[in-house]
Amino acid sequence: MSPFVIDIQNLVFQWPGKHGFRLSIPQFLVRRGERVFLQGASGSGKSTLLSLLGGVLLPQPCHLRVLDTDLTALTSSARDRFRVDHIGFLFQQFNLVPYLSMRENVLLPCRFSQRRRWQALKSAASLEQSADRLLGQLGLDMNLARQPVTALSVGQQQRVAAARALIGHPELIIADEPTSSLDAARQAEFLDLLLGRCDDENVTLIFVSHDQRLGSHFSRTVDLHELCETATL
Repeated sequence: MSPFVIDIQNLVFQWPGKHGFRLSIPQFLVRRGERVFLQGASGSGKSTLLSLLGGVLLPQPCHLRVLDTDLTALTSSARDRFRVDHIGFLFQQFNLVPYLSMRENVLLPCRFSQRRRWQALKSAASLEQSADRLLGQLGLDMNLARQPVTALSVGQQQRVAAARALIGHPELIIADEPTSSLDAARQAEFLDLLLGRCDDENVTLIFVSHDQRLGSHFSRTVDLHELCETATL
């Protein structure tokens, strides 16, 4: 088994028909269990890189392995399956389903992934218990478990989104600007909670932000501009 969760060599991506943007990464290696803060200016390609890591986009022919899997060799449906089974996503806008409850939103990955359903049941008597345990560990009042997420504050919604990303023990969490709507105190509180859960689960975390102040919470900081010019390890 490779020690690297992410192993990129000579990656190049350019949007079809667009000549102003080109993402070129000679090398990017991320070890298992690392907590990586990926920074870069708006429009630098941070979200594009995350989409490539998740198999949503495909680059030009290159070496792109995530969790020992060659994403470029998979079909579109196989990449979808790999993504839902092994990667938890935490989005800037959270992407919660408004008509579902807090608990139901957390359990969504288990509806689409048998692997994550089985993993969630390894340490709990039911999926609901697994979801409630995560929500409690993230500091949410379980009296809100049946409330629609639209009734929650922004900070509460953010923690629901984090629990959804973590349910079922995915090996990799990809977070794209998830703290941009929070003030500094709430950002720090949320990061402590998220990093604590990743430590407990031994999950690799790629956290993207343009806010360089957040980098102090992570064991490693990578600047996308530098990554696109030189090999980084």
